[in-house]
Order: sequence, then C-alpha cells, then structure tokens
Amino acid sequence: MSKFYLQLFCVIFVAGAFLVNGDGEEIGVYEIKKGDFSIKLSNFGARVMSMFLPDKNGNLADVVLGYDTINEYLNETKRFGPIVGRVANRIGGAQFTLNGITYKLDVNEGNSTTIHGGSKGFSQRVWSVKKVVKDGPIPSITFTYRSADGEEGFPGAVIATVTYAITAPYKLTITMKAKSLNKATPISLAHHSYINLGGHNSGDILSDEVQIFASKYTPVDSKKVPTGEIVTVKGTAYDFRKPQTVKSGISKLPKGLKGFDMNYDMNNANQKYMKKVAVVRNEKSGRVLKVWSNAPGMQFYTGDSINVTGKGGYQYKNFAAMALEPLGFPDSVNHPNFPSQIVYPGKLYKHVMHFEFST
Repeated sequence: MSKFYLQLFCVIFVAGAFLVNGDGEEIGVYEIKKGDFSIKLSNFGARVMSMFLPDKNGNLADVVLGYDTINEYLNETKRFGPIVGRVANRIGGAQFTLNGITYKLDVNEGNSTTIHGGSKGFSQRVWSVKKVVKDGPIPSITFTYRSADGEEGFPGAVIATVTYAITAPYKLTITMKAKSLNKATPISLAHHSYINLGGHNSGDILSDEVQIFASKYTPVDSKKVPTGEIVTVKGTAYDFRKPQTVKSGISKLPKGLKGFDMNYDMNNANQKYMKKVAVVRNEKSGRVLKVWSNAPGMQFYTGDSINVTGKGGYQYKNFAAMALEPLGFPDSVNHPNFPSQIVYPGKLYKHVMHFEFST
C-alpha cells in the first residue's frame, strides 16, 4: 500500500497569504496519491487541477484540462475542475419562485440565464480545508464553504462540504454534502472536470467511445435551458445506450448544433442508490472511465467551445475534452415535474459520485 502524501504550497504575493473574494482563507495546492494515481487539488473552488494515471503501457498522463498556476484560475470562465453550485447548470430567466417568494438571481450567461450559481458561484470561492487524511488505505481531503443568505440571489445560508478520496486503486470518490441553515433553498452540486483519457495535451476526444445508461433526456430551448419535457432518446442523436464515438454522435445532431451539451435522466430521483451512468473508452491509451452517481441527472458536454491556452502553454482547442457531470436536473426550480432540488433546514443534501479508471 502506497503512502499518502500531502503537499501544500501557499500562494504568496506582496504581503502574506493571497486572499480572494474576501473569503479570508489562504489558497493552497494539495496532492493526494496512491501508487501511481495522483490528484492535485486546490481549495480555490474545491477543484481538481490535475489527475495522473497510467495508460495500457504504464505511461503516466494528466487526463484533466487546467492551468499550471492558481493565478490562472482566478478569472477563468471555463470552470476547469471545481465544484459548481449553489445550483449547477442553468436556471432560466435567472429567477424562481419558492414558497410564494420570487428570487432574482445573478445573470451570468446571455441576458437572462444563471449558470453554475452565478458569476462567482462556488467555483470562484476560497473553501476552507476541513480535514486531511495523510495515511491509511483511503487518502482524502475535505473542503467546506459557507454560502451566505442572499448570495447571488439565493435564499438561506448554506454549509457545503466536498470530500475527494481515493477509495480503491484508480478510483476517485467525490462526496458532496450541504445543509441549509435557515431557509428552504435549491441545492444541486456538481464536479466540473474536463476529461481527455488520452492526456490533457493529446488532441481531441472525437474518437473516444461513449456509452450513457439513460433512456430519456431533457430537451432544451435556444438558450440551452430545459423546456420541461422528458423524452425518449430512441431515434435521436442523444441515444448513447449502445457505445459510439463522439464524432459519430455529433454527425447525427440537428443542423446548427456543434456538439453535445445535454442533461440525461438517470432514473434515480431519490438520490439514494449508486448507479453506473456512463463509460468512456480511449482506444489509443487503453484508458477506460466508468462514472457512477446517485444523482437524478447527468450533463454530457463535448467541449465545442473551449479554445484556451492551458497547462504548459498547450492550446486546448474545441473538443479537447468532455465533461460528464452527474447533477440535479437543470432548471428544476422552474419545472415541478423535474426531481426537486429544494433542501429544507434540517435536511441533508448528499451527492456521491465515482470516477473509476482502468485499462
């Protein structure tokens, strides 16, 4: 059994530790490691910065997109690797009504949509480091964040925690919990890594083979906000029940759509039981990713609008990676027929997911 290593590199500027957004916490970079599986994280956005694992020949590569330094994450808009919330994905009209009160939210996509909780959300906040497990069979780190009542328009103060743990060889378990302290509020957290199993600098993911274990999806309007329908994937481009390459799937999309950015109904609205939701295979590296979750939905995004300079100066072009994001249904606050994401004081929100890698 390999020893777990923790590394903390405080980012220092003119005087003292670097603080951001007035959150009053030092920004650190950490590493959890088990054998040749290593993950670098930061409490800025409770994010994954890198994830190294071997291919079929034992060669290591970093399989998530990102940047070399914390400074580059401060104003980035792609959200490479963080926890997004208070509500992941989109809320149409940047508002919702709960218990007779209409809440107007921060508009940060187009002129009328809230995405990933607002301009800062949880991903641009400095979380506290709550617990570090240095030794033993399950190396882990836990971050926590207190979201204020009214933050970016959402009601109620919320305490959120996320634990990243290596629970088996090449298996990362992400456990997200949250409690509302004083008011009912929507909560839907998601992990937002962009993954390329060939390596972050290996080119595009168009040849990767994808399987999604869902028979239904939630169609969207021109602003990518769900219409409220839940329809069958049968006979549509969104049918990944049988494995197919990303390129093959894109070729079936309606004219004008460049890639996938869609929520799938995982038929598990009670958020109680774990379920395998997706499998991705990269033929060249031999790497395979299985995604497990207890969330009711999963957003599948094929990265058709990335196009930024990333680690080592490498140019991440469009389709440089994909995101597989288990989450609550987008815009569920405005569709009573969607699984509810409202959390009441005294109740616990808990979302667990696994990234399970193999070759």
